[in-house]
Amino acid sequence: MGKERTKVSMAVIRRLPRYQRYLDELFKNDVKRISSRELSERMGVTASQIRQDLNCFGGFGQQGYGYNVEDLYNTITDILGLNRSYNTIIVGAGNLGQAIAGYTNFEKSGFTLKALFDVNPKLIGLRLRDIEILDVDTLPDFLHQHKVDIGIMCIPRKAAQQTADILTSNGVRAIWNFSMTDLDVPADIIVENVHLSDSLYTISYRLNEEELFNKIDKN
Repeated sequence: MGKERTKVSMAVIRRLPRYQRYLDELFKNDVKRISSRELSERMGVTASQIRQDLNCFGGFGQQGYGYNVEDLYNTITDILGLNRSYNTIIVGAGNLGQAIAGYTNFEKSGFTLKALFDVNPKLIGLRLRDIEILDVDTLPDFLHQHKVDIGIMCIPRKAAQQTADILTSNGVRAIWNFSMTDLDVPADIIVENVHLSDSLYTISYRLNEEELFNKIDKN
């Protein structure tokens, strides 16, 4: 199975994009500096947590001054690797694959979509954003001919492992996995699993939380 290769905890790493997003908004609104307390009030994260997270990557901010918004935004962007470019492909050009392909903000962040692949003959040959949907049988040849950093898998779980094997054996270093199943990949391959139902089920829990604990209290 793939394993994490970082000294920084995943909890911290998963907060970084949120910091970057809030700082981007502040920068666009011409905010020059902000304290950890002010940032914590906006984000709903404690000021102590913000300082601890940022200290994982060096010293930021000055006592009594706070953080320079532009500098911190640029630093976190650099930490996230968003000053680089990544070639991506999508395997599975159904509704989800097409939605991801149509999200142009990924391209603005350096994630360049090179191709889409599918098994459906009705989709093969169609174009999305002027990118042709190719037959998935041509995937190995495409990977031999093009450098691809990230494979985005929007396919049924029954096809997931075979597809992951093709990607990883042909130079793909990371997989964004929407296939709703765990993958067995080499230790040096990065896998980010996305279960769309998790967020919806969390909402369902929160809608029913009060009723749940009322029942527990009565018992």
